[in-house]
Amino acid sequence: MDALFDLSGPGEGGDSFADVPPGAPLAVRMRPRTLAELVGQEHLLAPGAPLHQLVTGDSPMSVILWGPPGSGKTTVAHLVARSAQRKFVALSALSAGVKDVRAVIDAARADRRRSGKATVLFIDEVHRFTKTQQDSLLAAVEDRTVTLLAATTENPYFSVVSPLLSRCVLLTLRPLGETAVGKLVDRALTDERGLGGTVTLSPEARDHLVRLAGGDVRKALTALEAAASTADGEIGLATIEQALDVAAVRYDRDGDGHYDISSALIKSLRGSDVDAALHWLARMLVAGEDPRYIARRLVIFASEDIGMADPVALQVAVAAAEAVAFIGLPEGRLNLAQAVIHLATAPKSNAVIVAIDEAMADVRAGRTGTVPAHLRDAHYAGAKGLGHGAGYRYPHDDPRGVLSQQYAPGPALGRDYYRPSGHGSERAVAERLDKLRAIIRSEQPRNSHS
Repeated sequence: MDALFDLSGPGEGGDSFADVPPGAPLAVRMRPRTLAELVGQEHLLAPGAPLHQLVTGDSPMSVILWGPPGSGKTTVAHLVARSAQRKFVALSALSAGVKDVRAVIDAARADRRRSGKATVLFIDEVHRFTKTQQDSLLAAVEDRTVTLLAATTENPYFSVVSPLLSRCVLLTLRPLGETAVGKLVDRALTDERGLGGTVTLSPEARDHLVRLAGGDVRKALTALEAAASTADGEIGLATIEQALDVAAVRYDRDGDGHYDISSALIKSLRGSDVDAALHWLARMLVAGEDPRYIARRLVIFASEDIGMADPVALQVAVAAAEAVAFIGLPEGRLNLAQAVIHLATAPKSNAVIVAIDEAMADVRAGRTGTVPAHLRDAHYAGAKGLGHGAGYRYPHDDPRGVLSQQYAPGPALGRDYYRPSGHGSERAVAERLDKLRAIIRSEQPRNSHS
């Protein structure tokens, strides 16, 4: 659970950072107090692992924590703050400047000379620091005047300057799975720090809450607290819907609904119904579907159902997939929607998948043959003595840029795998392809299999 409490500074974090203020939100009250209470990130928590060393104070290494909202970045900072062996200072990149950073570094240097006590400097949302602000940390991190603990939701390879990144250990926190989020919701319902058993949660409401949280524990607990404030005994689905401000979508990501909705999206795209496609996309997003899964389906569709009829479609789909991986949701919905609109309105052709499937069928059926001698690699010693490359004709020597020559092995001669449609850009490809094949095959032997 990250960003669950206010960051003040510069100044010592100490107990003021770790203590829970009166009337704090449920998400703040339920933040883990020890490593044993931390849920998720098992890949970083084994004894001797970097995160374990950071929290227990076994290592002075500087660390950048990279992960999505609610994955535990600020919770880790909270656990480090509770360590009595180190002075802890917290800054927020939203309000701190170079002057604040230098003040912390000067104080840390004085403390180390006076008492030998190490200082941990926590910077939340470090990606919001300018290059100058980040550069101001370099010397202090290099000589360990401070142990830097920085949190970011953005890719540090793009948002953190290289010199600072090279001086830190990068720990990637993964989005919490539904099992982990559910465990924390259940804990909040019964724990005295949380709701203390004053309300219960129906199975349908719990499933909806966990799914719509999307791995963000803070979002789940905030919604749970809002629902509990209006519930009388049991929190039902309608109450959770209202708390989340999202209608419950009858959609099982692991069952038939998952495949039915996904199929409906692809078939709407194939049928060029942009409005229906946007509806199914919205259904998937509201139901909490992994946007990366949606993006992968769009990339496949761009080649399978559009192909050369609109070669730009694949570029759009890949760009959307990269954008979603880079920025995530909710903004990533715009990239997915743009891709869906482009793919739905693009001219359609399945010639690409037909071509590769027919070629692979021929290969599996044994229509392979050897590589013609003139096409074989002639760049190593002795190749010419074997006749490799002999007789190869260089297409650029012909003013047309193409000439008659055998490229396919004997059994595949004359096989027309790619048959372009007359749709979109493929119409021009079809006209050009007829001319290319006529020139290339003008002097080829006939294939008895064609």
